[in-house]
Amino acid sequence: MAGMGAFVAQYDNNRGPDQQGTPGFIGSNLFFKGHQTLKEQLQSMKDKEMLEAMRKIVEMVAKGQDVSDLFPDVVKAVVSKSTEVKKLVYMYLVRYAEEQQDLALLSISTFQKGLKDPNQLIRASALRVLSSIRVQMIVPIMMLAIKDSVSDLSPYVRKTAAHAIPKLYSLDPDQGEQLIDVVEKLLQDKTTLVAGSAVMAFEQLCPSRIDLIHKNYRRLCAIVADIDEWGQCAVINMLTRYARTQFVDPNRKTEEKDSDEETSEESEDSEEDFMNSLQTGPIDAVDPDLRLLLQACRPLLQSRNSAVVMQVAQLFYHCAPEGEIVHVVKALIRLLKSKRETQVIVLTNITTMSAKYRKLFEQHMKSFFVNASDPTNVRLLKLEILTNIATETNISVLLREFQTYVYSSDKEFAAATVHAIGRCAAEISEVTDVCMHGLMNLISTKDDTVVGESVIVIKKLLQMQASDKSGIIKRMTRLLATVTVPLARASILWLVGEYVEKVPKLAPDVLRKMAKSFADEEDIVKLQILNLAAKAWIVNNKKITLLVPYILAQAKYDLNYDIRDRERFIRKVLCPNSENPSPLEKYAKKFFMTSKPPPNLRSTFKNRDEYQLGSLSHMLNSNAIGYQPLPSFPEVAPDSSVRTVVDTSWAAQARESRSSSASATNHKTKGFYSSEGDTDEEDSDEEDSDSEDEESDSEEESDEESDEESDEESSEEEDSEDEESDEEDDDSSEEESSSEEEVIKKPPPKSKPPKKSKPAATATLLDFDEPAAPPTDSAPTVPQSSVTLDELLGDFGTMSVDPGSSGPNYSLDNVRTTHELLHRMSGGGLAVDYSFPRSGTVSGAVPISLTFNNTTDQPITDIKVDDIDLKGGVEFSGFDSIPLISPGQSSQIGININFNDTLQPAKFTLCSSKGRFPCKIQPPVGELLSPFVVIESDFDSMKGKLSGMHEVTGECGNCGKDPGTISQLVSETAATSICFSAESNCLKFASKTAAQEKTLLITLNVGEVIKISVNSEAVVLGSMILKDIIKAIEA
Repeated sequence: MAGMGAFVAQYDNNRGPDQQGTPGFIGSNLFFKGHQTLKEQLQSMKDKEMLEAMRKIVEMVAKGQDVSDLFPDVVKAVVSKSTEVKKLVYMYLVRYAEEQQDLALLSISTFQKGLKDPNQLIRASALRVLSSIRVQMIVPIMMLAIKDSVSDLSPYVRKTAAHAIPKLYSLDPDQGEQLIDVVEKLLQDKTTLVAGSAVMAFEQLCPSRIDLIHKNYRRLCAIVADIDEWGQCAVINMLTRYARTQFVDPNRKTEEKDSDEETSEESEDSEEDFMNSLQTGPIDAVDPDLRLLLQACRPLLQSRNSAVVMQVAQLFYHCAPEGEIVHVVKALIRLLKSKRETQVIVLTNITTMSAKYRKLFEQHMKSFFVNASDPTNVRLLKLEILTNIATETNISVLLREFQTYVYSSDKEFAAATVHAIGRCAAEISEVTDVCMHGLMNLISTKDDTVVGESVIVIKKLLQMQASDKSGIIKRMTRLLATVTVPLARASILWLVGEYVEKVPKLAPDVLRKMAKSFADEEDIVKLQILNLAAKAWIVNNKKITLLVPYILAQAKYDLNYDIRDRERFIRKVLCPNSENPSPLEKYAKKFFMTSKPPPNLRSTFKNRDEYQLGSLSHMLNSNAIGYQPLPSFPEVAPDSSVRTVVDTSWAAQARESRSSSASATNHKTKGFYSSEGDTDEEDSDEEDSDSEDEESDSEEESDEESDEESDEESSEEEDSEDEESDEEDDDSSEEESSSEEEVIKKPPPKSKPPKKSKPAATATLLDFDEPAAPPTDSAPTVPQSSVTLDELLGDFGTMSVDPGSSGPNYSLDNVRTTHELLHRMSGGGLAVDYSFPRSGTVSGAVPISLTFNNTTDQPITDIKVDDIDLKGGVEFSGFDSIPLISPGQSSQIGININFNDTLQPAKFTLCSSKGRFPCKIQPPVGELLSPFVVIESDFDSMKGKLSGMHEVTGECGNCGKDPGTISQLVSETAATSICFSAESNCLKFASKTAAQEKTLLITLNVGEVIKISVNSEAVVLGSMILKDIIKAIEA
């Protein structure tokens, strides 16, 4: 169209004024009349007319019409002050900037000015136009524009800069080093809009620079679900290649085990191992970072974009343990209902997967039955899949289905069905005779294609059988008079020659018939006639003394040089009608009658495994331009510390500033914060806890009343400086304990093992809207950064005040929810329960209390832990063995498990005199947190920095609950600390993850509808906490 427009313009300019635009000349008048109107509108000073003209022009571009002659007028319109006009102008320039480079160069200054426009769309469009000008001289300008744009505040502009990088690199490859630095900066961008484009630029510019991905790997896994669909494809493809270079093969042990077995049993054993792995999970432990990638991508199997689903499927196929590949099956089956083009791609990939894992798609066999509306290529792929998943259990159903396919009007599909029947007969010995009988019946059909393919398949099956074949061969030789397919005729002749010793009387007669039509046969048939002549001569040359020389004479003058060469070879070896025998004649039988290995009827998709699933090379079964082979797994995993990012964020700085400010300033709180607020207490927490344990042990021997005193009171008496303060503390504690005894009855003290920490009270404060009692002079303050809420509450965890009083009502339950670890029926009379006391946290581990109950009438001895199975970075070293639990007695111990901020269970075997019992401890998500005391100003500051993708929100009905009740429910759901708020209906809670100390903030605005927001560096953990809180409030 562009050439026609130029031709018309050139011809019209060469004509006279009286001839230009005259009717009848290729419609030039009509062609340019509309363009002239558009030029006038573009030259107008009114934005409305310019906008109308640009809309028409863009519409014509969308319809494929050539409007390149308007380029000079459109370029002038770029200076318009209307944002809408500028957008349309840049859309036009992007289309024609590469074709009209000279005119585009004249507007470089205008494009550079557009890079500074306040509107982000204008800045991005200007950069897109600038990168579309393929002129070497503007490379420095493009480089400068890209470097400025990657620092732009708008994510859309940074995304456009990422798209411009490959354009600049293709224009000038020497700029690669500078562009790599730009790509590195883009890869660190935390905006999901930029991530996909940055990875695309990385893949096209420097895909081998894996070092740029190390520190961004975990972040990309975390945000992959939020990236745009086509960006997800690029990210998952890149992460697949990264996983193949950084992690060992999760199926390595299985492959080594299978390689030592017999070849005939290998496929069956591997299938059994595969099906067992579907139930028991992967045999080997998977690297935590690889597990992170698989867990992050698995939800994308529900994506509406089929390309994303295919990318996740190839990730699991190439990188996941065998037992987890089953997760992609239903998603792939769902894609079979898509458009025909998508269906072909999906079926191609399923064919490769089913060739390796036969039982993977067996349950969905009916999804691959051929429909009448399916095209040939889809039919062939479905037939291939059905053949791959054929087993002894479903072969009868498949053979009935194949029986229908054989008589299809599609000749290619019918022939492929015959070949599929042959494969089933070769792989499943139970149906070999049935398939052979069916193939022999197909020989008598009138369809030459089916008959020819049946002969070929029967020939291959006969090679694989050891039974007598003479009857089948005699029946097949009768087909030579009717079968016209060259390959089928050649197969019959090959069978007669291969088993000539078993049919010695049949071979001369067949050779005599074929000699008559030798000149009219195809080349492949002529070669088999020569082979049959040589083999018949070796077995019995008396009956064919004249026939073989006649056939050799015809072959001597054949047009095909292969046939002539074969004739010379046979004549020199056999020397028919020659008085001088050849020295090679004694080796003639070895040349022609040697035994041959049986054919291997394997799937043609078996070799496609070398290509990456879903790639163009896999689809074509050959290397496409630009294809990069998928790297092999390393024998030894590289150092995983390269993926660890040093915490230089604001959170670390905030922790340091709070600790320094807490040591210098004492913050006064409510009256029950009774610990002395000097800095010495912050540095001696462990020493105090030890002294508390020692004192409590000594007090148990002397007096029962001293056991009822709190740990906080004990520490006050231990750390007191003079006798006066001791007496005051004793008096206050006596008054306090007497008031508590009036309200609730405390349970009697129990003996406990030495150095066992007491379960702390629930860290919850209620009724924040009530005014707090003013602190007295004898109630010093506590440094906020060193005291947990459990320590601050002390024995107030079980205090209850009359609701009718004016004071606040605290009703905290000291007993945690108990979970069953081992039932007494399963443990032979030993029952084990566990709970989370939320106290005594050591180096990121979660404290857990185990209670052992002997429900039998006999003692249970030697209770210990064995066979600890940990995944996902979980750490657990077990506990000291319990020598004896008497009948009817119980024993309680405390353990610490570092769950690494994941919900991965700690699996182990509990051993006792009653046997070995598998056990599993899995924490609720709220127990992965530890309380974090913070003032309101710091809370609001941290919440402001944890916005955007770090914030999840939700709401639920109030159901008449007051703020105190809601606060208690939140604290029961998650181990958090309360941050006192000036707003009466606003509840704030702060905590950190136990292992990685990531901040998690919870805010509730209580009204008729409770609005909840959770801000956290751990986004997934925050969303799960939000769901648990809503569930607890609505319960």
